[in-house]
Amino acid sequence: MKIKLTFDEVRDLLEAPPALFSQVVAPLLNLANQYAQGTRPKVVGQMSELIQDFQGRTVEEWRTWYLQRYPEAIQAATAKILDMLGRFQTALETIDSKAVRQWVEDLVIFKTFVGLRFQEAILKKVATLRRTSYRLSEPHEEAKGTDGFVGDTPIAIKPETYRAKPGLSEAIECEVIFYRKTKNAIQIEIEE
Repeated sequence: MKIKLTFDEVRDLLEAPPALFSQVVAPLLNLANQYAQGTRPKVVGQMSELIQDFQGRTVEEWRTWYLQRYPEAIQAATAKILDMLGRFQTALETIDSKAVRQWVEDLVIFKTFVGLRFQEAILKKVATLRRTSYRLSEPHEEAKGTDGFVGDTPIAIKPETYRAKPGLSEAIECEVIFYRKTKNAIQIEIEE
């Protein structure tokens, strides 16, 4: 049997008060909190551990228990988030239609291009390090699992998660370059 519990039902079942924020306000507060790190353990405590130590049953009991242990935490988190919201307000005042258009163009045109064509950048970087040429594979070469060539060496480019997938039917019989995308880089590891 499968049962779906909405978050509103969970709140009702736990006798918790309803959500107070609109669909626009809550995501903004979440975003400000992410940047401000207002509810990190160093500010409000390690919630997953605290809830295990809590012996009560109701939200009000939790409130009392928590605030006895962390009387300044809510105010400290609030101050951090309010500071970030102030920064957001300042930034919002600088955003006009030109800025929005530039952002959309950067996302749709440039980031999409770079995000989908990064394999060529990897091949080019490796070729530069090896002081040779590179090229992308032709369709008939791609069918054999080759993404490109560095010099005359066939190369397959795979995400690092590929290593953890047992039993993949594709047998790669060439040099493999594994990559991992991070927030602002692509880390590569060459397996020769």
